[in-house]
Amino acid sequence: MRKYTFIVLALVAGSLVACQSRDAGPAKSSATKAVAQVLTTPDARDIHSHADPAVARVTHVMLDLTADFEKRTMQGTATLEILAEGAEPLLSLDTSRLNIQSVRDGEGKDLTFRLEAAVPVLGSALRIELGAARRVVVAYSSSPDADALQWLAPAQTAGGKQPYLFSQGQAILTRSWVPTQDSPGIRQTWEATIRAPAALTVVMSGERTAEPREIAGGQREWRYRMDQPVAPYLIAVGIGELDFQSLGARTGVYTEPSRLAAAANELADLEKMVAAAESLYGAYRWGRYDLLVLPPSFPFGGMENPRLTFATPTIIAGDRSLVSLVAHELAHSWSGNLVTNATWADFWLNEGFTVYFENRIMEKVYGRETADMLADLSWDELQGTIKDLGGPQSADTRLHLELAGRNPDDGMTEIAYVKGATFLRTIEAAVGRERWDAYLKAYFDRHAFQPQTSAGFLTDLRANLIKADAELEKKLKLDEWVYQPGLPDNAVHVSSALLAAVDQRAAAFATRGIAAEQVSAWSYTERVRFLNRLPRKLSAAQLASLAQVMNLDAQRNSEVRFAWLRLAVANRYSPAVTNLEDFLTSMGRRKFALPLYRDLMAQGDWGRALAQRTYATARPGYHSVTVGSVDKVVQSAAAKAQ
Repeated sequence: MRKYTFIVLALVAGSLVACQSRDAGPAKSSATKAVAQVLTTPDARDIHSHADPAVARVTHVMLDLTADFEKRTMQGTATLEILAEGAEPLLSLDTSRLNIQSVRDGEGKDLTFRLEAAVPVLGSALRIELGAARRVVVAYSSSPDADALQWLAPAQTAGGKQPYLFSQGQAILTRSWVPTQDSPGIRQTWEATIRAPAALTVVMSGERTAEPREIAGGQREWRYRMDQPVAPYLIAVGIGELDFQSLGARTGVYTEPSRLAAAANELADLEKMVAAAESLYGAYRWGRYDLLVLPPSFPFGGMENPRLTFATPTIIAGDRSLVSLVAHELAHSWSGNLVTNATWADFWLNEGFTVYFENRIMEKVYGRETADMLADLSWDELQGTIKDLGGPQSADTRLHLELAGRNPDDGMTEIAYVKGATFLRTIEAAVGRERWDAYLKAYFDRHAFQPQTSAGFLTDLRANLIKADAELEKKLKLDEWVYQPGLPDNAVHVSSALLAAVDQRAAAFATRGIAAEQVSAWSYTERVRFLNRLPRKLSAAQLASLAQVMNLDAQRNSEVRFAWLRLAVANRYSPAVTNLEDFLTSMGRRKFALPLYRDLMAQGDWGRALAQRTYATARPGYHSVTVGSVDKVVQSAAAKAQ
C-alpha cells in the first residue's frame, strides 16, 4: 500500500555532492538532469510530505538501530547526508510519533531543531537549521504503536517461541520509524546496522554486507545496504525466527521453519518468472530476488521491497494457483521500483503498469489461457470497484487522482491497478504487441531510477510511440483515460472462453444445480468466477449443496474461500459463520478483511453483531493499515446505526 516541487534530485546512483564516491560520472549527470526535469513540473509537487527539497534534501540514510522487543521500539540513530542550497538552509523531514532525543552534525555539534505539531495524515515536520552542516545525526526512538511496524508476540507466529517484527512503509508510513523525507520522488540510497536478539534473523530490502556477529547482551548485529537509490517506502526490515531455502541461482525464500517446505514448493517457478520478465522488458537490475513469507497479519498480498519481496501466507494454497501475486511483485522491479510514481496521485504508474506486466509474465510461464482468465477476472473486479466508488462519473475512477487532504491509501483501488492495466492493454491492441513491447522496454531504460508523473508518461508516449500520428492519437484517447472518470469506450476487455462457459453454469445453477464432476477440473479462477456470478440470493439448501459439491468448508485457496464467504454473508448463511470467523481472525490481509466487514455491516442486526464481535477479537492482530480501513467501516457504521 504509495509527491513534488524539487529542483535537482542527485540520486540516480547515489548522492551527488555529499557522497561523491558514489558518482557514476557522465551517465549519472545525464540521469540527474532528467530527474530534475520531472520534479520541477507543477504536477510533481508532493502534498503528502513536509519536505522542501528545493532547499535541502536527503540523499543517503545510515541507520544504526536496536530492535527492542520488550518496549516495541526501534531506537538508535539515523545519519542523513544532505544536499542543500543557500547560506542558511532549513532541512525539513517527515516524522510520525518519533521520540527525537538530539540532532547533531557530523562532528557531534548540536544543531537547532524543532518538532512541529502533528498534522493529520502527514505527521510532524522536523525542522533542522543546517548552517554549514551537510551530515545530520538524529538520535531517536520509534513509538510502540508506530504505523509501519508490527510487533508480534510468539503466540502470533507459526513457531510460537520467538517474537517477530516486520515493517510496511507504503505509502507514507516509513516516517514512523525513519526520520527522512518520506516521498517517493526523493530517492535515497541507504545502509543499516540492526541489532536484535541472537535467536532471531534480520532481513532487509538490501544487500547483506557482512555475516552477523555476536555482541554483548545476547544480541547479534546485522549489516545491510542499498547502493541504488530507492523511494523511502521501499526501506524494509523483517526480524524473526527465519530459515532460508534457495530456489535458483539468484532466488530463494525466507519464512518460519515450519512453513519453509510449503513455501518453497509453492514458489518453485520463481527463477522461471525472473527469466520471463527479463525476456520481456530487459535485465533485472537488483541482484537477487528473494521472498519473505510473513505471518498472516501482513496487510497486503505482497510488497515489492527491492531484493526481498514481502508476501502474505494466503498465497500458499498448496497447488501454486496463486503465484500471479508473485509475478506482480516481481514486475514491480521494473514498474514501481525502477520507475516510480512521483506522487501518490499517480499511483497508477506503479500499479497499472505492474498488473499489465504481471499478466504478460503469467502468459509466458503458464500460457495464454491462464493469463486471459486472470485478466477477465480482474475486469470483473474493476466493474465492482467502479460501482462501489459511486459509478463511472465518480472522480475517484480517474487514473490521475486528487488526494489533497486525504490519505494516499484512498487511491489504492482497482482503478489504479486494473483500469491502469486496461489502458496499457488498449494501447497494445492499437499499435501491436511487437511495437508496444519495444516502446515499453525503452521506456524503462529511459527513466530507470527516476520518478514519473502522468503528464511525463503521456509526453514520453507521444514523443516515442505516437510520433505525431494524429489518427493514432485520436484513437487512443490518452487524456480521457488519465484525467477523466469512468472507462473510455475503446477499453479492451480480455474475455476468456473458459470463464464464459463457467458463466453459463452459474446462470443455470438456480434450476439445475451443479455436480462435483463438473467442477473437479476447474482452476481456482473458474471457481472464483462461478461463485461471483451466482445470484446473490440463494436458499439455504442451495448453499449447503454448493458447499458440499465444491468442498468449500475445507478450501485452502484464499481467493475461493473469500468468494464463498461473501456469498454466504449475502445470504446470512449461518453454517458458514465458523469458517468466516476463522478466516477473519487468522489473517489480516486488507483485500479480504475490508469487503467482508463491509458485507457484514450491510446485513442488519445479524451482520453488525457478527462483525463487531469478530473484529473485537481480530483487531489486536491486524496491522495498522488494515485497522485504519476497517475501523471506518465497523465503528462508523455502528455509530450510525445507534
